[in-house]
Amino acid sequence: MTSASGVLAGTTVGAVNGLTARWAGAASGDTVFSAAGVWPLLAFLADGAGGAARAELAEAVGLPAEEAAAAGRELMGALGGMRGLDSALGLWTKRTLELREAWAQGLPAQTHGVLTGDEGADHAALDAWSVQRTGGLIERMPVVLTPDTELVLASALAMRTEWQHPFEEWPVRPQAGPWYGRTLLGLRRSSVLLDPIGVADTPEGFVTELKVPGTTGIDVHLLLGEERMTPGQVLSAGVSLLNHGHPVTSGSQLPYGEAGPGLRVDKERCMSPRLPTLDVTTMAYDMAAHHDLLELHKLFGLTTARDTAYGHFPGISGSPLAIGSAQQSTMARFGALGFRAAAVTAVAAAPGSARLDPGHVTTTIRAAFDRPFAFLAVHRTSRLVLAAGWVTDPKPYREDGGY
Repeated sequence: MTSASGVLAGTTVGAVNGLTARWAGAASGDTVFSAAGVWPLLAFLADGAGGAARAELAEAVGLPAEEAAAAGRELMGALGGMRGLDSALGLWTKRTLELREAWAQGLPAQTHGVLTGDEGADHAALDAWSVQRTGGLIERMPVVLTPDTELVLASALAMRTEWQHPFEEWPVRPQAGPWYGRTLLGLRRSSVLLDPIGVADTPEGFVTELKVPGTTGIDVHLLLGEERMTPGQVLSAGVSLLNHGHPVTSGSQLPYGEAGPGLRVDKERCMSPRLPTLDVTTMAYDMAAHHDLLELHKLFGLTTARDTAYGHFPGISGSPLAIGSAQQSTMARFGALGFRAAAVTAVAAAPGSARLDPGHVTTTIRAAFDRPFAFLAVHRTSRLVLAAGWVTDPKPYREDGGY
């Protein structure tokens, strides 16, 4: 929730980031996901749910059900005030579905639309909303409409930032690992600032973290774990680091030699006095992913709510409702100049039946993200994770690609 000063409270940030960490445990392959896009929908559903569905949704949200709607409203309000981020929540219902006034009034203003029952026309309207709210980054609303669909609740997030210090594009050919033999679109830059890089000591292994600051208050954290670590372990470590959950050795304190995954620190002689430098090489990526949230129904508290033999949301409507569809479409693009990401999440409810001079020495830190790595897009002030992902298929370098 937000305080009087408009700062997003730590309880809500912790709840959303907690869902990010749990979702990370299921991450595999080239993927991007946004718990910040799912969480407010679950919060509003929890507020209107009853019985076992209410308890399960509250557990997924990480807050008591009676507090969920207020936290969802204030999260959406905080997202709307973040630079570089566009966010929206939408609700569409059949004209014949009567909503509980208290629940409907608890949603952000100007969210309610109508489902006509014409699947083609309704899908076109939902797609248009998705395009408008994400600036065209997500073109299709990830929802399954049927003649029985009574309600659609959706959220949209679109984030953008330019790097404070751009990268240069170079062809990179990894000499080992999964990307050996490929020519990739590498991104390189040097800086005399050493502490954007650090090595965390986690129970699962060491993780190298690079913070790439953006101009809008959104930063991207790149995370490279030991080769034996899973995507979930690396991503979960990155989320924990936002709350100083693991000891970290910052760049200026790193020892000489192999200092961490993909990281080497060397003492070098130079012609004249020179400040220590951090040389970074990473890979550009452009990915899209689609998630069926019902495949992870326990994670999202939807186990009971998906049973269409009963109604589970008495606080939303007197008509019995169950979750018939819950999906998210996402994209992320990391390049030389900046970062773009978007997510649209939709939940649909169906009816329920119920150089060398000895005199001068300097230090050079070289970081290479040249095998699969993780990333977190983070709001700098609140430390809220807006999007997360795992990169296994970076962009190839093409000499005719205009790089």
